[in-house]
Amino acid sequence: MGQPRRIQQPGPALPERIVAVEGRGRAITLTLEAGRLLVETLAEGFLAQGFAGGTVDMAGVVLSPFAYVMPALSKTGDNAAFYSDIFRPAHTVTIDQGQMSLGRRDGKPFFHCHALWREEDDLTHGGHLMPDETRVAHSITVQAYGVDGAVFEANPDPETNFKLFGPVSEPDHGSGASQRCFALRLRPNEDFHAALEDFCRHHGITEAKVYGGVGSTIEARFADGRATRNFATEVFINHGEIVPDATGNLVAHLDVGLVDYQGETASGVLLRGDNPVLMTFELVLAQTA
Repeated sequence: MGQPRRIQQPGPALPERIVAVEGRGRAITLTLEAGRLLVETLAEGFLAQGFAGGTVDMAGVVLSPFAYVMPALSKTGDNAAFYSDIFRPAHTVTIDQGQMSLGRRDGKPFFHCHALWREEDDLTHGGHLMPDETRVAHSITVQAYGVDGAVFEANPDPETNFKLFGPVSEPDHGSGASQRCFALRLRPNEDFHAALEDFCRHHGITEAKVYGGVGSTIEARFADGRATRNFATEVFINHGEIVPDATGNLVAHLDVGLVDYQGETASGVLLRGDNPVLMTFELVLAQTA
């Protein structure tokens, strides 16, 4: 595997490397209404079921108009990496795969969403969706996971010099959810798999499922030997679980999609122990045993 990859961030590394808030959650379905801003119809759907937020599987969602950015190199040095200019495809786009964290920023509903889709050039594109410019083109029902007692909230992060989603406590909204879960944020340079495995052991979790999962890694190494070589990525988790192996040791399995700062896309199972976080990674970890 070689030496662990690290990226120096502009601010000091805080001692708490995993931010976690415990809550109760359940899997739900949400109906997205055509013509509505994506963030608005989702927030209303969560609230109607007693949740301030949660995660959403974006596969199959059709969007127009639609705006996004890709990862990019920092032009000023104020951040370890940054965002590209905004892209605004002129045509309708259907999301092939993607995940969203729905929470709030500046007191209003907000989301963090990474996805992959095909455009009119018949190539796969990917990036970070812009909440204030993205509307639902066709009504659709999506799979989601609502969290009660915790919510993702965007706040200034001194380490990365960004305003980032992280979990905060939230009063119960009467959802009736009963599954023990945690809203998590992993900080930069933490090994993705080890962080989740260690967290489960520390909290007495013997099996868990990942819902959502949006963030970035320093490059990406896959279990089948493939690798991306551009360090700045936008990543999402298509499927994730932490389960015991034959010897009883907890092992994280993470199947992801991503785009790097040169627009190259990839999907597959990440190599365990060789994928450190670049800026952040937020997700919901639901205890299943």
